[in-house]
Amino acid sequence: MTALDEAVRALAAAPRLLVALDFDGVLAPIVPVPADARPLPAAAAAIEALAALPDTTVALVSGRGLANLAAVSGFGPPVHLIGSHGGEFADADGAGSMLDDAARARLGRLSAELRELVAGEPGVTLEDKPAGVAVHVRNAERAVAARVLDAVRAGPASRAGVETTPGKEVLDLAVLEVSKGSALDRLRERIGADAVFFAGDDVTDETAFARLRPGDLGVKVGDGDTAAEHRVPDPEAVAALLEELVAARTS
Repeated sequence: MTALDEAVRALAAAPRLLVALDFDGVLAPIVPVPADARPLPAAAAAIEALAALPDTTVALVSGRGLANLAAVSGFGPPVHLIGSHGGEFADADGAGSMLDDAARARLGRLSAELRELVAGEPGVTLEDKPAGVAVHVRNAERAVAARVLDAVRAGPASRAGVETTPGKEVLDLAVLEVSKGSALDRLRERIGADAVFFAGDDVTDETAFARLRPGDLGVKVGDGDTAAEHRVPDPEAVAALLEELVAARTS
């Protein structure tokens, strides 16, 4: 039995458990067109099984906008959906209601400036969110991606009141300060979780790994520096890990 297997079995015994998961690169393989992403069938089945267990809460915590996350994941209640890096909770009014007049004005200026900046840049797309805009460069040539991201960092990202969150082939800009770590804290407190399982693959997930406590379990998916104690190679391994957690918690 590996150290990760032992950690899963220990976690499964928690009286009240929170299972929180990033979506892209964790439950769903990374694909060229983000709208085409779907959770692996084994992962989806394990999530449904976990969400049906007593005293077990499952949440997806993604950088995607909330509506986008719901569309590609296919999940709804009892699975909690948290979008825009913690800026949108499915059971709340969303980030849009948190914007005051000044923030709404910043968002308007940010959106207009980004559209002008990326116009005509092949392979670069923008994703509008209630409190910001994401700049996606996954499908752009490397020279184009570098040029656009440099221009975004030097321009819109440097404006007062704009928060920047870098990810894999994406740069999120928001007019609110949000993070997956703060979202995880909020959800943990809301449900009174005794232990938390979190899996993520991106640099944006490190804020969540940093909030984990003794008795929690953090799993990094793929390569890269991380604060997580454990690592698995890919979404297929995540699906197997979730199946293992289901079995341990039901036995």
